[in-house]
Amino acid sequence: MTSKERAHLISISNSLDAVFQIGKAGLSPEVTEAVLEAFNKRELIKISVLKNCFDDPREIAEMLAERTHSEVVKVIGKKIILYKKNDNKANVKL
Repeated sequence: MTSKERAHLISISNSLDAVFQIGKAGLSPEVTEAVLEAFNKRELIKISVLKNCFDDPREIAEMLAERTHSEVVKVIGKKIILYKKNDNKANVKL
């Protein structure tokens, strides 16, 4: 992903609400499955890491990107932005 593409995705994500929240249980298999299902509907996902989660948001982002075969766009504080290209453009919302 180029820096220009990354900047464009970040600008789009500013208007998005967090789709998922990761709490004190951390990154569970259920959260991973839910994110995978969400990538069927959209290409760009924002995730919020709650204050009671003691795991590093950057580590969570890297693990989640690896498990879902997506890319980390940016980690801002406790917000994670992930992108996964979807070939089925008819059902995709950015």
